[in-house]
Amino acid sequence: MRIIVYGLGAIGGCVAGLLARSGTDVVGIARGAMLEAVKADGLWLKGHELDESVPLTVVGNPSEIDFRDGDMILMCMKAQHMAGALEDLRAAGAGDQPLFCLQNGVVNEDMALRLFPKVHGVMVWMPATYLEPGRVLSFASPKFGVFETGLFPGGADHDDEDFVRAIDAAGMAGFTHPNVMAAKYGKLLMNLENILNAAMGPNAEKGPLPDLMRTEALAVLDSAGIVWEDRAKLVPERRDLARISDLPGEARSGSSSAQSLLRGTGSIETDYLNGEITRLGRLYGVPTPANAAMQRIGARMVRDALRPGDLTLSDLVAEVGTTD
Repeated sequence: MRIIVYGLGAIGGCVAGLLARSGTDVVGIARGAMLEAVKADGLWLKGHELDESVPLTVVGNPSEIDFRDGDMILMCMKAQHMAGALEDLRAAGAGDQPLFCLQNGVVNEDMALRLFPKVHGVMVWMPATYLEPGRVLSFASPKFGVFETGLFPGGADHDDEDFVRAIDAAGMAGFTHPNVMAAKYGKLLMNLENILNAAMGPNAEKGPLPDLMRTEALAVLDSAGIVWEDRAKLVPERRDLARISDLPGEARSGSSSAQSLLRGTGSIETDYLNGEITRLGRLYGVPTPANAAMQRIGARMVRDALRPGDLTLSDLVAEVGTTD
């Protein structure tokens, strides 16, 4: 089995490197400075009891890959880049290979199913950082991350079992989940706070905003009849598999949204996190002023090239107050 990891950011980089290090045949698809760094020096992985460079085959576009039966494709780019990535995969000849969506949010699987017949959702818990080209960090132990996978929209099959075996062999923890989207909606509720971390910095006081956003989200999910799982109530044994802990000499840079701003990528995933709650609210007639305000904050931060910590709690609360 060969695994193609599309998108070598924090999650994709850690997953690709760990899989390759365990002996899995891996091809990464990267761009820009990450592509050049990995081509030149391999992918540097740092985690608990791990600090080494891993040789990794990497290309800049799916067109450079001869896709074949037995391949597995892991989608690790952010949701705002998913549509273009899917088009590139189809143009390159990918078709019947199982496609696994490792991203935050709940829109990626549906986008993929328009173009590909075998789509799997993956709920990912992996506190990872990518700020420097060619280098990724994992802050979890004793496992590097927890991954729950299942067919979209429901069920599980032998491809999920193959994914779990590869993940387990690479020092991560994998599980099949027949209703994986319920897990991903539960993770979405947690990810609503990513923009707070991105706007105010990792240690800022969040005030009433988390409760406001979550209350709106729960009302929306209830109105839409969407089933979700409370990720905070995982069985302790699973939660303890990947606890966040410090890495000597390394600082956590915050959420994936904060990392996008720190790297100056020119985009942020807020429209696919808080924006999903806003979208559902508009469909079902549920007001979502706090989540809509956080969308505007995300767009402003990208537009004005702001960095984490440039806005205050007062700024964000005031923005909520401007929502009609």
